[in-house]
Amino acid sequence: MIFSRTRKLVPLALLAGSSIVSSCVAPDGTSNLPKEDATTAAARKEMVGLSEADVRMCAGFPTATADAERGQIWTYQRTVQRGNLNVVIPTLAVGAIPTVGGSLNVDPGGYCNTQIRMVDGRVAEVAYAGDNNTPNHRDALCVSTVDGCVAYARQRHQVRTRASPR
Repeated sequence: MIFSRTRKLVPLALLAGSSIVSSCVAPDGTSNLPKEDATTAAARKEMVGLSEADVRMCAGFPTATADAERGQIWTYQRTVQRGNLNVVIPTLAVGAIPTVGGSLNVDPGGYCNTQIRMVDGRVAEVAYAGDNNTPNHRDALCVSTVDGCVAYARQRHQVRTRASPR
């Protein structure tokens, strides 16, 4: 008799436990799972060595500048406002069996500050700050700042490679 009650309660306990676990959501930007966006990762490497004039050509004029060791830090600020779709499904309990509920948020907005460290008139480092992650990629909201510079750097590299004697 006790065994049959326990057998009936085990599936209910598992269902309740899975409902509780499924309602746990990690906030954007705190998970280790999202990978860095491919374009922003490429910018960290491929923009190094571009001149100040090159950066002005591909990214425009900086929003702000600050003096730093042997050079400056240029900041490009971008705010991304998108239509935000929020769907909320209420969590209801039917007797002893809880049902799954939750919410869905699509295309979050945010902002990105792209910092470019200039040393002796050339890019030495590229970094990103702000609420710039999407659910699937880190620094994804910064792509609009650096995508032109990545393409520009690749073109300049190809031209230099073709022009250099072999």
